[in-house]
Amino acid sequence: MKLFYPARPIALALGSAHYDVTTRALVMGIMNRTKDSFFGPAATYNLDAFFTRADQLVSDGADLLDVGGVKAGPGDDVTEAEELDRVVPVIEELRRRFDLPLSIDTWRASVAGACFNVGACVGNDISGFADPDYLAVAARAGATVVATHIRLRPRVADPNPHYDNVTETVRDFLVERRQRALDAGIADERIILDAGLDLGKTAAHSLQLLRDSSVLAALGSPLLLSASNKTFLGVMFDLAVTQRREASLGAAALGIAGGCRIVRVHDVAGSVRVRDTLSRIMEARS
Repeated sequence: MKLFYPARPIALALGSAHYDVTTRALVMGIMNRTKDSFFGPAATYNLDAFFTRADQLVSDGADLLDVGGVKAGPGDDVTEAEELDRVVPVIEELRRRFDLPLSIDTWRASVAGACFNVGACVGNDISGFADPDYLAVAARAGATVVATHIRLRPRVADPNPHYDNVTETVRDFLVERRQRALDAGIADERIILDAGLDLGKTAAHSLQLLRDSSVLAALGSPLLLSASNKTFLGVMFDLAVTQRREASLGAAALGIAGGCRIVRVHDVAGSVRVRDTLSRIMEARS
């Protein structure tokens, strides 16, 4: 696979920080305050475990942290009040402890807004802005948003998804969602795109989207890759969830080479090493 070099520099703003991600990806550490996370080491519902993990991820070199209070897949209902209780206090404490951007992984505008008020600067919305208030809330806060492709909606099983051409469908969806964000008053450098691997896709669909990262990166916005320990890796390579570390690092390497400029991961230390290696190669070429 040839390394992807964008046609123009790629700028990304997260809060007051500005990044040139043309040849250097950012590593986003996953922080889950859920009781039913699919990946055990990230299921840090207990506060002591949560902040111990945060310390480790920052020490390992995370560029930003992504906090979620509800898992994407089917499970027990989590009310708005419960989600707020899970994430708002920890976002506030993370802001106090660390000087790096914080992302809130939620599809509820109310939860995103509450987290923006206490220090988050990114709204990572896997629903594709299904909440009609989400973009307005983010725009008022000056927040960055992640536009993610999903076929149905979060928490809903989608066992038999069909696409005539999954990459074209996802590309067109992301272009439309980016325009919605622009129309809402969000600056171009504050819009991130995500193909949504595993979200309404078969394992083959997700693998195809990973291979086609350069098609989505060519849209010109920072492209986020969330492949770490995902189901498609387990299905394609017959790996239990606790055996997917190397496959996840391989996916991160392939994604970065293909143009992904944010990698959302459980293994921050390993992903930083992969990122730094590829960054040096790309910088030498440029």
